[in-house]
Amino acid sequence: MQLYSFFNSSTSYRVRIALALKGLPYDYLPVNIRTGQHREPEYVDGINPSASVPALVDDDFHLSQSPAIMDYLDARHPEPRLIPQDPVHRARVLELANLVGCDIHPVNNMRVLRYLDSVLKVTPEQKDAWYRHWIDEGMAGVERLLARYGHGSYCFGDAPTLADVTLVPQIANALRMGCDLSAYPRAMAIHDHALAHPAFAAAAPSRQPDYIA
Repeated sequence: MQLYSFFNSSTSYRVRIALALKGLPYDYLPVNIRTGQHREPEYVDGINPSASVPALVDDDFHLSQSPAIMDYLDARHPEPRLIPQDPVHRARVLELANLVGCDIHPVNNMRVLRYLDSVLKVTPEQKDAWYRHWIDEGMAGVERLLARYGHGSYCFGDAPTLADVTLVPQIANALRMGCDLSAYPRAMAIHDHALAHPAFAAAAPSRQPDYIA
């Protein structure tokens, strides 16, 4: 398998964690989204029509969008499962993963922040306020879900699931952007516990070959 990835992309980070948890080897192919490499015709036409990262290539099968990739990996390599089979457990995992993936990440990713800068001409202070607002809105929801339904050392049990795989990269991005996450102790405890896991550690941005300090 080949993974087209950018070290600081949280969606790429999710897939790297999933691949590491499943012990699946792959070739890492960096795509620098800061310089617009993801929009070059060779990449869009040949690898990923959505002009984004990550993209997974498995023989002649190309797939983008991290939730689809992780579902595909679960179907092809079911152990350890990221999306539980039990209907209730599955629903809880998807609920939290979608809260992060649908409510937080889309409004705070790089192309949105660049649009705020280049088109709407907001000030750096306004952009920071935008980012912090949506982090606080989303993380408050995460914390309430974990307080009500969470259990174990990870989000929902003592083994990582899609919920953890999605949450940890989002927290990493928020910390990188200087957000104060002290109001979310349960989420932060899960984040800190996960980072001690070899798969999460191996997938960290600083461990990738295209890492830029």
